[in-house]
Parts: sequence; structure tokens; C-alpha cells
Amino acid sequence: MVYLEDDQLQALKKAASAQRISLAELFRRLVERFLKEGSSEPEVPREKFMELVGLGASGKTDISQRHDHYLAEGVLREHRG
Repeated sequence: MVYLEDDQLQALKKAASAQRISLAELFRRLVERFLKEGSSEPEVPREKFMELVGLGASGKTDISQRHDHYLAEGVLREHRG
């Protein structure tokens, strides 16, 4: 069961009517979109990768083997803030 404010329900009914679908179908589509968008990692701008180049010594001895892993870690950490 879902409880909505009256204005929220009216807006959703109007949107469903405009799309010629049921309110239940609108809810299913909204939930599906939310689940798809919420489950993926945010897209990182290319510039963020370039900011990592030449940052300094890491002390790590396996950079040549795991460079992609370390690069991805750094970008995600920076992007998530």
C-alpha cells in the first residue's frame, strides 16, 4: 500500500491519463525506471580521469599490473565526494 498526498495522486492520475495507461502501469514504469537508475554507478566525466594522471607517488608496487583498478577506485572516490 502506498500513501500519497492528494496533489501527488492527482498529478499521477493526470499523467497516467495523458499516457492512456492505468495508474498501476504508471507506478510499475516509475518503479522500473527508479530501479534501473538507482542501481547503476554514476557516469564519470572524462576530465576526472585526466585529473588523476601524475598525481604523485602512491607507494604501491603493483601499479603496472593493476593500473585500471587503481584508476577506477580513484575516479569513483572523487566522484562520490
